[in-house]
Amino acid sequence: MARSALTTTAATFTATAALLLTACGGGGDDTSSDDIKGAGTGSPSASASALNAPDANRPDVRLPEDLELVFDFEKPSDVDAAAALDDAANYIRALNHGITEQNAKDPAYRFYSAAGATRYAESQIKEYVDGGWTLTGEDRYYQAETSPVGEAEKAKTILVTFCEDQSKAYGKEVKTGKVHRTEESLASYQKFSILMASQQDSPVWRAQQITVEGKAAECRG
Repeated sequence: MARSALTTTAATFTATAALLLTACGGGGDDTSSDDIKGAGTGSPSASASALNAPDANRPDVRLPEDLELVFDFEKPSDVDAAAALDDAANYIRALNHGITEQNAKDPAYRFYSAAGATRYAESQIKEYVDGGWTLTGEDRYYQAETSPVGEAEKAKTILVTFCEDQSKAYGKEVKTGKVHRTEESLASYQKFSILMASQQDSPVWRAQQITVEGKAAECRG
């Protein structure tokens, strides 16, 4: 059972970044992206494994043993890009945490998101809860890229994109535990684009807007 997708143009990210930066006294830079649609432990990025565990400041995003999220990301050399990528992964973990906890108001995704990304996570989790579904299997994320969008006196924004392979992730009925297995197809692949932002006095990057392209042929193969 795949998560639903939304359709948004690249202009949305540029406009959102501009608003975020203007609010802090700066202006946004243009960025380009294909028309994408909005939003699954093996080879995590270097610091993602540490961030996956709760600490004094970050919420618990650990998942049940029967659901494994694989983040096959290469760590960027840029410190901000690496931090934004790590917390984009944590946003995805938090979204799945809400699904497995069956809690559409789960504080984990709210910690790692704001604005449209918060609304997206809540709607996805609610869809699973209302349908009596959770997730099991392996969900893989890969081909990550980061692109600076803009910087103001008090805020920075970075666009994070990556692919998802859901072919080994399955829907599971909460009441019965029955797993509904599906065959691999083009529908198993999605491409994410997440606008991440951070106040310069905070180490946390939060997802602001998210789009996900369903049936992403470029992610297959």
